[in-house]
Amino acid sequence: MHREQTKKVQIGNKVIGGGSPVLVQSMCNTKTENVRETVEQIFILEKEGCDIIRVAVASKEAAIAIRDIKKEIHIPLVADIHFDARLAVQAIENGVDKIRINPGNIGGTDKLLSVVAAARERNIPIRVGVNSGSLEKELVEKYKGVTPQGLVESALAKAGIIEDTGYDNIVISIKSSNVLMSYEAHKLIAKKTKYPLHIGITESGTVRTGSIKSAVGLGIILNEGIGDTIRVSLTGDPAEEIRAGKIILKTLGLRKGGINIISCPTCGRTQINLIDLANKVEDLAARYDLDIDLAVMGCVVNGPGEAKEADLGVAGGKGSGILIRKGEVIRTVAEDELLNALKEELDNWGHQE
Repeated sequence: MHREQTKKVQIGNKVIGGGSPVLVQSMCNTKTENVRETVEQIFILEKEGCDIIRVAVASKEAAIAIRDIKKEIHIPLVADIHFDARLAVQAIENGVDKIRINPGNIGGTDKLLSVVAAARERNIPIRVGVNSGSLEKELVEKYKGVTPQGLVESALAKAGIIEDTGYDNIVISIKSSNVLMSYEAHKLIAKKTKYPLHIGITESGTVRTGSIKSAVGLGIILNEGIGDTIRVSLTGDPAEEIRAGKIILKTLGLRKGGINIISCPTCGRTQINLIDLANKVEDLAARYDLDIDLAVMGCVVNGPGEAKEADLGVAGGKGSGILIRKGEVIRTVAEDELLNALKEELDNWGHQE
């Protein structure tokens, strides 16, 4: 089922499903019990553009901390629960906006019913999560291994347990570290459920490899019109997850805002330190919420032509570079002044005559 056809679900002050914009999620790597450290990390992620944040709730202290964390942050808070229904209920009572559980490991039907009852009382969504690494033994045997079909059957069966109680405020996620398995599984489940889908390539790796795998996996899934929220799961700073997620959505045309960097590969004509400049420009651009293309070119031979479609750009020469706005060269500056010249342009963007 494509995004436009999925059920709308309210998560705090955000809405997903039913054609709503695809939102970017991340998860704190702090100890949730440490309210100050967790809130400080969430503030950083909010600034990066995080739409929804998840925290691990593995203790009573973490469940209690939810209340104080919620008071300070501005985006919806999701509690990640495993094995202990009491913690899920406590997190709900302390004001969490959504819970993530695996109904199969929550402690049996009675325990699950207590969680559903608490969620129903406050009308908060339950995210049913299934990972390829924890697929039930009987489904592995049925399909002779971990397969897309097994992941889908598991997720729908678990959602069905909650549905049978009469509650349908549900979000589903099926994750695998195998990109093509994830793709096939999402194509299958999109035909079988009305619920919004949270998508991601789980345990995808470090910032470099994980970002590439996630870009491929999320890109092909989202391009099918499938997926309502995304997480780029990386072994690294959660802020990197947000940056990668935003680039993926912007590349596919699913998110506006933020500067799009266009930079050329280096070659023998390059006469400036292009790699260093491009990295500094990327860091600079992250501070601006401007929906423009910014080109960083390594030479003045092809630079002006290649950058003419960009809104703003620089092209390096020997010890200097040219500044280009809307395809027109506006001035030449020394190499060590290129970054400052770009900053000045960005600071005044929209105010030029």
